[in-house]
Amino acid sequence: MAEENKSYGLAWFLAGLGAGAILGILYAPKSGRETREDLAQGAREGTEYLRAKTRQAADNVGALVDKGKVQVGEYVDRGRGAIDRGRAQWEEFVERGKNVVSDQSARVSAAVEAGRVAYQQAATPPPETHED
Repeated sequence: MAEENKSYGLAWFLAGLGAGAILGILYAPKSGRETREDLAQGAREGTEYLRAKTRQAADNVGALVDKGKVQVGEYVDRGRGAIDRGRAQWEEFVERGKNVVSDQSARVSAAVEAGRVAYQQAATPPPETHED
């Protein structure tokens, strides 16, 4: 019901606007020729106004696009920097891991060698000594 009242109100407003425009033209103190010239001049001014606003809007959009490109470039650079830092950290961790594995491998090899030597010494009978 509220929607119908709004549409009727809008219809009456537009009808009043049209009636007012017609009455204004009919009772204008200017001649028809002057009125037409004024209307044509108003149309030319309106066209020029729209052109100016269109140029202004295009300039603003161009500036926003340029600013967006700069910001995207900055974000891409930041991303690349983060990737490079991450890659460097990863390489450092891998290198540390290799060093730990190498150290542990050397310790295990030394322990195995020490165990083998100890086993050989324990398994070899001592030389017999003759008491005379």
